Amino acid sequence: MSKKRAPVATLAARAKVITAQIIEYYTMDSIPWVIGYSGGKDSTAVLQLVWYAIQKLPPERRHKPIHVITTDTRVENPVVSAWVDASHARIKQAASASGVPVRPHMLYPDVRQTFWVNLIGRGYPAPRHKFRWCTERLKILPSNLFIREVVRSSGEAMLVLGTRRSESARRSANMDRHARNRLRDGVSPNGKLPNSLIYSPIEDWTSDDVWAFLGQVPNPWGHSTRDLISMYRGASDDNECPLVVDTTTPSCGNSRFGCWVCTMVERDKSMEAMIHNDQEKEWMEPLLELRNELDIKNDRHLRDFRRMSGHVQLFHNEPIHGPYTKAARETWLRRVLEAQNDAREEAPDNLKSIQLIRMDELAEIRRIWREEKHEFDDSLPRIYQAATGEPYPTELETNSLGGSEWAVLKEVCEGDELLFDLAARLLDTERQFIGMAHRIGVYKALEGVLEKRSHESREQAVEEARRKASARSSTVEEQLELLRQEGAL
Repeated sequence: MSKKRAPVATLAARAKVITAQIIEYYTMDSIPWVIGYSGGKDSTAVLQLVWYAIQKLPPERRHKPIHVITTDTRVENPVVSAWVDASHARIKQAASASGVPVRPHMLYPDVRQTFWVNLIGRGYPAPRHKFRWCTERLKILPSNLFIREVVRSSGEAMLVLGTRRSESARRSANMDRHARNRLRDGVSPNGKLPNSLIYSPIEDWTSDDVWAFLGQVPNPWGHSTRDLISMYRGASDDNECPLVVDTTTPSCGNSRFGCWVCTMVERDKSMEAMIHNDQEKEWMEPLLELRNELDIKNDRHLRDFRRMSGHVQLFHNEPIHGPYTKAARETWLRRVLEAQNDAREEAPDNLKSIQLIRMDELAEIRRIWREEKHEFDDSLPRIYQAATGEPYPTELETNSLGGSEWAVLKEVCEGDELLFDLAARLLDTERQFIGMAHRIGVYKALEGVLEKRSHESREQAVEEARRKASARSSTVEEQLELLRQEGAL
């Protein structure tokens, strides 16, 4: 149940205090501001508060930039992504027209760090709580790079966020911890980024306070608050929002928008609700199906028994499975392209060209498969054409190894997958040194492949890892016993 909404008069008074505080903090120094904007209700409320506060200042006192940053992970909920894109365009136009020094920036992860490049290219398994590889690469790094650049050019930065204590007990405890080092009301040092501060102007607001504020105060860049409410309502199981004064009405402020591929939650309830509540969003069904396919609780049959390095690593004497196999990675690529085709057929006009996976990501996946995985059959163009009906647009230079050599090698190995993997890697490693004036390193590279991959069977590789682990354990015990005898322990 949501907390009781503050009376409008009380909320208006609190907003007035925050406005005065924003003006005070903005004018007291030359530190540029960076507002984290997701397009959701909290960050929208913060940006509106800052916008109206700065508008109260005469033009000559609007002396420093206010950067508005949004990180697009490339796998955002497409409805929300389209909403944010449109919002950025309106913010830029309105800021220019009104003389408010707001500068919107859309940030993206490096193509080498995107979700599909890591999952399909490198074979990282779908993220789990014990291997949450996605957040740092997709969200944190792009924003941190931007903030560091602001700090580098200006000396400091003020990060303005829409974080609130009532979001969760964990969030409240985290904010309390940072509050111990407060420099002034609402402002704390950023423990993760030197020379940057964090300002949380609505930290004590409830979700209903935010909705009440957005309902009372017009959006200064002309984006529709009604549409924002509708988006949240559509992503809520109960199809309700806190516009009703009755406090027993569940708040759609609890709706969560994020990456449509997220497997950190049991279900993507927001996308499920969108599809269920709005017939016009049924085109997203292929995305939801693919997300659910990725969310396999036991995916060991899709993964190599060796780690990414090629070594066997044990946990409780059993191998820790590593990256997705070649067959699994190819299947995921095919499924993404198929889902993209299906979504495009049914999507509204403004999303007909939706890209679930981009061409630069496909190029990077192809490079990883060929150069790092030594998969010289170069299967990506064939998969792309089979899934889309269109030829892959970029051809690579031919070399001494290709699909025909791959097929011959596979036939010669007669179904022995470990032997085939070893032979393919050795051949391609040798190929990578062809044409070099100095082939220094070729023998070391070949020896590295043999060291990690020369096992007759999976069982032999695992048993060898167990023997090594046992030997290490015995050596440690012997050393401890020797120290005991010498009286050192």
